[in-house]
Amino acid sequence: MTQDEHSGKAAGGYARAAALTPARRSEIAKAAGQAKGKDGLSKATHFGFLHIAGIEMPCANLNTGERVLTQSGFMKALGRARQAKGRQYYDGDVNLPAFLTAKNLKPFIGPELEVTSSQIEFRLNGKKAFGYRAELLPKVCSVFINAHFAGALTAIQEHVAERARILYDGLAEVGIAALIDEATGYQEVRDRLALQKILDAYLRKEYAAWAKRFPDEFYYGIFRLHGWQWKGMKVNRPQIVAHYTTDIVYNRLAPGITEELQRLNPVENGRRRAKHHQWLTEDIGCPALVQHLVSVITLMRVAQSWSHFMAMLEIAHPKKGDTQLFDFMKDQVPNLSDAATEPEPPSSQAPDALQPKEIQPALSRP
Repeated sequence: MTQDEHSGKAAGGYARAAALTPARRSEIAKAAGQAKGKDGLSKATHFGFLHIAGIEMPCANLNTGERVLTQSGFMKALGRARQAKGRQYYDGDVNLPAFLTAKNLKPFIGPELEVTSSQIEFRLNGKKAFGYRAELLPKVCSVFINAHFAGALTAIQEHVAERARILYDGLAEVGIAALIDEATGYQEVRDRLALQKILDAYLRKEYAAWAKRFPDEFYYGIFRLHGWQWKGMKVNRPQIVAHYTTDIVYNRLAPGITEELQRLNPVENGRRRAKHHQWLTEDIGCPALVQHLVSVITLMRVAQSWSHFMAMLEIAHPKKGDTQLFDFMKDQVPNLSDAATEPEPPSSQAPDALQPKEIQPALSRP
């Protein structure tokens, strides 16, 4: 087939390939070879789930630059039963997946689809996985949709055509926006704008007058769980307590809060102009802080040790942007009955004025 016989994206692809010098083509081929492992397989560098019209499909970016949908996800998206792992069907000399080998579909399969539908083997978390290039999905959807309107489908293929229509409509809605964002580079700005909306809701442009936001019991809890002697709020706290406050509170309040507070409220001559909480907005930031502190102090009250508290904190309030603990990770959190019981600090270390019943009113302060 000559270049003149190609149309659409295929023509552009062949034109770009023809314009490359032999040296450049060799360079591209060498780079692609280096991206593959000793077994000749590409590796997934990123993995996630693509959601289109209520249909979830596992997907991955490979270190070769390819975007793939997993084989099982591709099949389920089309409403087909998953074929045997790694099994690839062939139709004569044409490499086609099983779901395209039906004879009644042949009139709707163009030559471009015939050469782009090969199964891809790659490594995902060290294990062999199978998938198809992402651009195959809309092409396959078109085959079934066109066959449906031509009245060429069998009764058992009609449900595949319906799924194809749903997927194709979903791709049409989100695809054009994504393509434009990618072409203009806006996708990088898009994420920053979304984050900025969160920061604008939580943080002020100028810091407010100081008001007590952190109950004494928050700091007493840190001391108790570390087994440190408590001498009250009038005694300067170790510098590491400020680190704990950032980790326990601000890192878990909202995405990007800590970084933005560091920018708004930097250390100058060894001190900050204001307390971080003075930058929080009255309508969103401060109420969120109060609610978070109530939860944190509750966890401190029931925790038997600092490690126990931090394990529960990671489940209840994971850091914004961090991966949450999965069920198998939660099993590592000790039960209260299993935790080593620590003695309560003597009364001289925990004045009555700092007991929970006296501190609780401070939690409701605006």
